[in-house]
Amino acid sequence: MFHDRKAAGRALAQRLGALDPARSVVLALPRGGVPVAQEVCAHSGAPLDLILVRKIGAPGQQELAVGAIADGGEADPVINAQVMELCGLSAGEVRDMAKAEQPELERRRALYLGARPRLELAGKTAIIVDDGLATGATMKAAIRAARARQAARVVVAVPIGAVDTVAEMQAEADEVICLETPSPFWAVGQGYANFDQVSDAEVIEAMTAGAAPQQA
Repeated sequence: MFHDRKAAGRALAQRLGALDPARSVVLALPRGGVPVAQEVCAHSGAPLDLILVRKIGAPGQQELAVGAIADGGEADPVINAQVMELCGLSAGEVRDMAKAEQPELERRRALYLGARPRLELAGKTAIIVDDGLATGATMKAAIRAARARQAARVVVAVPIGAVDTVAEMQAEADEVICLETPSPFWAVGQGYANFDQVSDAEVIEAMTAGAAPQQA
């Protein structure tokens, strides 16, 4: 469907159309969402920032997600109630686990952005970009974080996604733009000819290039 993430970003930019750079902020989920978001910003002139999300692994089974949390700590974590109950955890315990993950999110933000502050979202449209939607847990955490930061409108923009997950995000965001919903869907990478991993160095380079002053 797409040659690579940059090609997908150009297609996504066309679908998004004109954006008001003074009233919009593009938020990329690193690492895969960054090249996609770069193209959206290049097309629209909107400023680029990151929204970092971390999975909360179940005790002793870190690959099993009991929830997800976004950086900043303003929003409650997204909790997978079924996994929480299977692990014998309470919601309070999951929230405590989420708090324990915040230092790692802040470490990653410092790695990618140095001392650059987060862009202001209050009263603006937050366009959250990733390279695709699979389960949607991290995207849901990102949406809730943007709302907690008083974004006036939250738009999810992805090149490819699972149809059920896209429908679920429509209940969370003000608008969901997804270019392709293949069936059957088995992985985000199925939509790309080139789906190489995005490195930390590539994210740092992209964010350095996109470090324009905040629009008023």
